[in-house]
Amino acid sequence: MNETAWQALEIMWKGMVSIFAVILVLTLLVYLITKFVKDPEKKTDD
Repeated sequence: MNETAWQALEIMWKGMVSIFAVILVLTLLVYLITKFVKDPEKKTDD
């Protein structure tokens, strides 16, 4: 492969890693928010 193709693959790799990191951070945020913020319509003390 030539130099341009390697540069394109490197850019795509970095982009995919950053997208995966953003998805992971958003998943953790949603998990923590749903864990600590209680739903007002749900009754826990039955």
